[in-house]
Amino acid sequence: MSGQDSRINILMIDDDTKLCRLVTDYLAPFGFDVTSVNTGTDGITAASDRQYAAILLDVMLPGIDGFEVLRQIRAVSSVPILMLTSLGDEADRIIGLENGADDYLPKTFSTREVLARLRAVTRRSQLNAASLNDTDQISSGDLELNAATRIARQNGKRLELTSLEFDLLHCLLRSSGRVLNRDQILDEIAGRDYDAFDRSIDVHISSLRKKLGDDFKSPRYIRTFRRVGYMFVGDGGDD
Repeated sequence: MSGQDSRINILMIDDDTKLCRLVTDYLAPFGFDVTSVNTGTDGITAASDRQYAAILLDVMLPGIDGFEVLRQIRAVSSVPILMLTSLGDEADRIIGLENGADDYLPKTFSTREVLARLRAVTRRSQLNAASLNDTDQISSGDLELNAATRIARQNGKRLELTSLEFDLLHCLLRSSGRVLNRDQILDEIAGRDYDAFDRSIDVHISSLRKKLGDDFKSPRYIRTFRRVGYMFVGDGGDD
């Protein structure tokens, strides 16, 4: 495909205007059009005014910080969000992931790394769209997932999941009763070049469990096999 329709629209929310220009200029030849804004308030407005394939979000913003921007965007959208930070504190990284970030990048990142991450998250979205006709509706016990609408419900109530959490749950549910290792999960939802996901998968599973009200010690839905992987055990399953 060629032309304007093939361009991938990205939103960058960062007060470092020089970095915004650098990322914009670097990504343009690879098919990405970057819209950049420099405050959290403008970022929230921009995210609601237009549909983007992914968002690059700085943590340290003037006024509303990145965590609050993340929370507000997540309340209305499951768009993939990659957090950017100059902080090296692992606690900040975990806070972002637990509040719905799909990935985390230190501001020492290389432009090639940003490109790889964006390709991974946008490819995952494209693969999801391409497979909508394959088991659109899937359910187990009190859980129902619709791949076409990307809506998950528990006991009829909609679950507020991030894009990555939905993909995780969909992947595990389709393989109910079978243990999936990290490589298999990556192949299903992220692609093998999305190496950072290897390091954050446990955080995303933990967040998904919280939203399901699942108990790690006596799981009804997701069971962990230490140093192996994860298995969807189904409603009523036990450890």
